Amino acid sequence: MPAPLSVIIPTLNAAHSLPACLAALMEGVETGLVAELIVTDGGSLDDTCKIADAWGANIVSGPASRGGQLRRGCAQARAQWFLVVHADTVLAPGWTGAVGSHLEIQKAGYFQLQFDRGGRGVAAWANLRSKLFGLPYGDQGLLIPRMLYCHVGGYADIPLMEDVAIVRALKGQLLALDGLAVTSAAKYRTQGWIRRGARNLWMLLRYFAGTDVAVLARQYRR
Repeated sequence: MPAPLSVIIPTLNAAHSLPACLAALMEGVETGLVAELIVTDGGSLDDTCKIADAWGANIVSGPASRGGQLRRGCAQARAQWFLVVHADTVLAPGWTGAVGSHLEIQKAGYFQLQFDRGGRGVAAWANLRSKLFGLPYGDQGLLIPRMLYCHVGGYADIPLMEDVAIVRALKGQLLALDGLAVTSAAKYRTQGWIRRGARNLWMLLRYFAGTDVAVLARQYRR
């Protein structure tokens, strides 16, 4: 039986974080779960693509827009399941067991969030939000069967909120996985946990209210 999983990783100047992300994914390569690694790059100026190539990943290049990058990466994927992971996220050991036990269910799945340093309260809120409202963010990963991905139209080619857009389309088709996605807390530590969390929530509410994602993206990156 062919390996069922294509792993898709969006990158932009991710040379610092990408090696740890890829190293964690080797568990899936070694067990035969992962068929291919796809790094979909948005024009990195550092060694991101060299690192991806050294680890044996297929590289897809195009304009920097996470939604567009993910759409391009998924379009190149060959397996029957997609696993989308951010470059600054490390799947905790044993993740292949959580994924493998899910593959008989034709629904999407996401990991429980944990930060690499601190942020237990923020992670707990994210996991509660995911459970109650079906709104996991991209740093929790997304495991989705190809057929369901195509059914909901895939990732929207938008610069921000692409993760929210697709999980909203997956309402009723999304389950929590029994595994951890350990994500970098660097931005929270730099900007402050409360400030960053409040900013993210404000962006989400404005998106729900209909604010143009291009406007939100410009303000998000300031």
